[in-house]
Amino acid sequence: MMLSFVSLLSFTLLFIHGGSTQPPFACDSSNPETKNYLFCQTELPITQRARDLVSRLTLDEKISQLVNSAPAIPRLGIPAYEWWSEALHGVSNVGPGVKFDGTIKAATSFPQVILTAASFDPYQWYRIGQAIGREARAMYNAGEANGMTFWAPNINIFRDPRWGRGQETPGEDPFVVGKYAVSYVRGVQGDTFQGGKLHGHLQASACCKHFTAYDLDNWKGTNRFLFDARVTVQDLADTYQPPFEKCVRDGRASGVMCAYNRVNGVPSCADSSLLFKTVRGEWDFKGYVTSDCDAVAIIHNDQGYAKAPEDAVVDVLKAGMDLNCGSYLQNYTKSAVLQKKLPESQVDRALHNLFAVRMRLGLFNGNPVPNPYGNIGMDQICSPEHQILALEAARNGIVLLKNDAKLLPLPKSTMSLAVIGPNANSPQTLIGNYAGPPCKSVTPLQALESYIKNTVYHPGCDTVSCSTGAIDKAVDIAKRADYVVLIMGLDQTEEREALDRVDLFLPGRQQELIVSVAKAAKRPVVLVLLSGGPIDISFAKDDPRIGGIFWAGYPGEGGGNALAEVIFGDHNPGGRLPVTWYPQDFTKVPMTDMRMRPESSLDYPGRTYRFYKGDTVFEFGYGLSYSKYSYSFTRVSQNNLYLNHSSSLHTKETSESVRYMLVSEVGAEICDERKFTVHVGVKNNGELAGKHPVLLYVRHGNHGNGRPKKQLIGFRSVILSGGEMGEIQFEVSPCEHLSRANEYGLMVMEEGRHFLVVGDDKHPITIII
Repeated sequence: MMLSFVSLLSFTLLFIHGGSTQPPFACDSSNPETKNYLFCQTELPITQRARDLVSRLTLDEKISQLVNSAPAIPRLGIPAYEWWSEALHGVSNVGPGVKFDGTIKAATSFPQVILTAASFDPYQWYRIGQAIGREARAMYNAGEANGMTFWAPNINIFRDPRWGRGQETPGEDPFVVGKYAVSYVRGVQGDTFQGGKLHGHLQASACCKHFTAYDLDNWKGTNRFLFDARVTVQDLADTYQPPFEKCVRDGRASGVMCAYNRVNGVPSCADSSLLFKTVRGEWDFKGYVTSDCDAVAIIHNDQGYAKAPEDAVVDVLKAGMDLNCGSYLQNYTKSAVLQKKLPESQVDRALHNLFAVRMRLGLFNGNPVPNPYGNIGMDQICSPEHQILALEAARNGIVLLKNDAKLLPLPKSTMSLAVIGPNANSPQTLIGNYAGPPCKSVTPLQALESYIKNTVYHPGCDTVSCSTGAIDKAVDIAKRADYVVLIMGLDQTEEREALDRVDLFLPGRQQELIVSVAKAAKRPVVLVLLSGGPIDISFAKDDPRIGGIFWAGYPGEGGGNALAEVIFGDHNPGGRLPVTWYPQDFTKVPMTDMRMRPESSLDYPGRTYRFYKGDTVFEFGYGLSYSKYSYSFTRVSQNNLYLNHSSSLHTKETSESVRYMLVSEVGAEICDERKFTVHVGVKNNGELAGKHPVLLYVRHGNHGNGRPKKQLIGFRSVILSGGEMGEIQFEVSPCEHLSRANEYGLMVMEEGRHFLVVGDDKHPITIII
């Protein structure tokens, strides 16, 4: 079906070239005043230029720039700027910085992040970031965006399956989420995939959000504005913080967003330990920190943390926040200064960071056309290349959960097909939240119809909530068809920002519809689930009349075609679940409990594949293929790791008398020297070619005492023809991959045996101190 897809592309560009206006810019060389401004001298360091600009502003002008909608400063030739734009999985019109009401009517809509993550393919994540960054810059160059600071990626851990925003994240594993953050940020900002090549200029600006321990929106009367996340230093160290550290240190993100919630009593945006000490100090962050929208206002108005509005302003600026999404700083900063609660130098500090980012974006370099990224044109938006990438990402993310008796792929010679379900013909469901208008729209139903001419459709339910339905009519249609595909699941009415779920079942009468249709059908049926969060479908997993099950996330504008290609075998599925699928029983656990580790004495099962002790519907990393793959360790360059080569290094013992060393004391040099390579052989034992992600875990020889059951330390994709063997290589860094956080939040390396695990094969590694 690829040829027909490409041939459609020329008809799906929903914007018209021509008629664009040039974006506003500062430091116009035609203005004679420009030569007198140091901030316009591009040969000077950006820190010096930003300092010069801020020194020229009045207090009122300074304060006006502390909010997301920053007005123009005409006397200095500085145009207005909008900081709030969104690009979670494509340039979006959710924030005020981008609108699609001018010449440009659409942008490429990639799969929602949770499905993109299921490919376990960092290079594909990078390419998506690249495409989004180019489309963002193209919109700005065309004069149809008011800013280039995009508040993505969302890199909070998908800790609880009920979280409405879990769909926006790369899943539950800190290692995967960190890799995603780095890949996406480097792509958007214009760096290379390997990083380190970004010198000054930004293609667009990415922002790591929501810092930190933010993963509850609105659950049983507890909302994100008032929630106080009680988190241990151990969980902060090995779960909540690592993705943000990767995003800042390795991705070199130019933005960080502090969250609404409090962490251990202190609002995130007012926590100097988090913002100044950790982000700027330990992680060497050089960008700007923005609040989530109205997060400053709630510190006084809702949380009561600050006694007066001016105190809230003082708290956030002294903590290291720079920008207020909202108007609170605009309203109360001046009175805080006049009351002598806030030194003006704190305002200046924030503005230095803000103007430095705008300068890195090239907005103070005169006419942008001859400058870096100034020639990115509208032909980049909805380009054939980007639309094919959206299709690829959907293909590579779709997860095959069940395929009894090799029901799938369905034969293309099928005479008749019944397509049933409320998500079968809903283009809006495909794109998830934080999405702009897509370049094209092909629903799963339309894509399946392109394979089987005799396709009959019935929604079965009026909506996804399925409070009323025409189950009898759907059953009649199913009885007459050769094959039946049910397209069910969730949508944004069931899970989204400000809406967490309270259970893990399919809504309303969906299960009744599925079971009734499966009973009536001639053959076992195929069930497709569109959702961001996990669903307890134990009934379908165990029902022989439901022969095939797919999870397709919210697969974006290419999702309908990708799904049809997978169902009919034009693509061999290879996606793997980036989050544990828990049974309904898990909902006994309060969503407000932030602990990762189990407490058997309190009947607390823990969370995520690393710590959870309980039954699962499907495990993290689970995913079938039309082929079967086998693995073996072919070569490991180290079996014994000797750490203590210096008498100056101190060893300690745990309460179990296990000797350990602090990673911080081992030192970067020894850590680097102890890296080793692992070679894994992979064989495609099937007949179909496929792209297959290989996941490498480590397991500590000693269980318990807060240690993860296992931890993902590497993943790579391999493309193999039927019957073909291949070999892939992983680099293992013991200080990063073989360490763990102790109860004091310190990373330690423990003596003893560890096991590298891939599939059913394992290889021992012994650490000797």
